[in-house]
Amino acid sequence: MTVLTSAANMAHWTERSDLAATFRWAARLGMHEAVANHFSLAVNEAGTQFLINPNQRHFSRIKASDLLLLDANNPPAPDAPDAPDPTAWGLHSGIHRLCPHARCVMHTHSIWSTVLACLADSNLLPIDQNTATFYNRYVIDDAFGGLAFEDEGLRCASMLSDPKKKVMIMGNHGVLVIGSSVADTWNRLFYFERAAETYVRALQTGAPLRVLSDAIAEKTAQELDDYPGQAEAHLSELRAILDDENSSYNR
Repeated sequence: MTVLTSAANMAHWTERSDLAATFRWAARLGMHEAVANHFSLAVNEAGTQFLINPNQRHFSRIKASDLLLLDANNPPAPDAPDAPDPTAWGLHSGIHRLCPHARCVMHTHSIWSTVLACLADSNLLPIDQNTATFYNRYVIDDAFGGLAFEDEGLRCASMLSDPKKKVMIMGNHGVLVIGSSVADTWNRLFYFERAAETYVRALQTGAPLRVLSDAIAEKTAQELDDYPGQAEAHLSELRAILDDENSSYNR
């Protein structure tokens, strides 16, 4: 049985609550895909045990207690009542098994990132501070092979071996972001979607782009890498807003 139901399951309450809050905000910001897409978080040192959203649950309804606790080394029984979505297992178990630096994994089909992923050239040029954040910090997957069952998940995981590359622009598919924590990963996903929107809208004007030099783009990216506390403050404020609204995310 893949889903871990021991007392240790609910011991990860802070992590569960953080992750549940990001599902709620992804829905609020339109960065969800009906009852598809998945966020996961490793909770053991090896990175192989991870929390993930349950199968076919809308992001806007996910609560901390709903999250499944899976073991990447123990394939699921597909007919179990609490089995994960098979594409969630295929993509996220492969990454958690092969990329221990990817503590948190967020995969969406958010619209602007997906538009970028559908361009013949999916490179994100550094034309402002947000786009420069990702300068030389993403990989482009140009070998989409269909739904992310296990083979596709392992192929994607093989592209994330460089710890500096924390965004995968999934050609013809969407975006996948990794990070060291829920706050770190959510902040990166949020800003990548903003950057993709800025870039695509700039392309839509048809006017020449004001592209930053390589040196300034890298300097900006490094400064933002080193900027203290932003990701943690971002998530803390989002949780505070949900708490003020008496949201059920933390149940």
